[in-house]
Amino acid sequence: MTGYACATQRLRPTEAAPHSPELVLGVEIRSVNSRFLDLGFRLGDELRACEPALRERLQASLKRGKVELRAWVEGRTEAAWRAPNSAELQKLLSMQDQIRTWLPHARELSVAELLQLLARTPPLPAALTEAASSLAAQVLDELRHARQREGERLVQMLHERLAQLQALAQQAQPLVPAQVEQQRLRFLERWNEAMGHTGADSSPAPAAAHERALTEATAYALRLDVAEELTRLQSHLSEIGDVLQRGGEVGKRLDFLIQELQREANTLGSKSSSLTLTRIAVEMKVLIEQMREQVQNLE
Repeated sequence: MTGYACATQRLRPTEAAPHSPELVLGVEIRSVNSRFLDLGFRLGDELRACEPALRERLQASLKRGKVELRAWVEGRTEAAWRAPNSAELQKLLSMQDQIRTWLPHARELSVAELLQLLARTPPLPAALTEAASSLAAQVLDELRHARQREGERLVQMLHERLAQLQALAQQAQPLVPAQVEQQRLRFLERWNEAMGHTGADSSPAPAAAHERALTEATAYALRLDVAEELTRLQSHLSEIGDVLQRGGEVGKRLDFLIQELQREANTLGSKSSSLTLTRIAVEMKVLIEQMREQVQNLE
């Protein structure tokens, strides 16, 4: 299921760490459709240690979807510039002389490089990991609410498709006996034509031939009977309606039922011998395919 949520939090210096810089912590979570749960993380270097806890939290809350969590820290780029003392400068000069003894072609340090080496980067707050986990939980709740709203819209759409499939199944039901009888008569007609082209000496007795023709015609017609397929299809439709009504984690269960629906609709179309029944089978497969695409979005 798709969804997006983002939040930021300002981290101010505390009494325990009065010299810590004022930071802005941000967490963003994106989710797109996927049959399975696929997690990705884009974390700043300061937040690498948070990944195991964040991964565990996402796995406990989400079951499907391609999910990407991005977290960052702003406000730490400026170092604390200060005037260097003579001892620090003497130490750097001594180190430079030692290096140039071995590497005489090495260039001397510039003023900017000296200032960069002597600059002190303020330490990060010790509670940064805890703050990141707390903010991620807040963003995850917002994402779940967004996915829930989308899920409600999908369930409504699925109920509409179910009603359309039920209507098509009811249209097909009266056509089944007529199709069976039509196929039986067609087989008898072809049998009689074949018998008419057979010599009298090699043909069986008329009564036996007629009896055999009726048996073969009935068996052939029954093989093309789609009553069982319609019964199973209606049973699957009822089960899908019950699953949607119960709610919860329904995605994988619906995946299986949609596959069964598709199988019955395919069989119905392959056995059809009338344009009306073929049209119904085609419309069913279109609706089932629409349901299949949306069911993959549900958890």
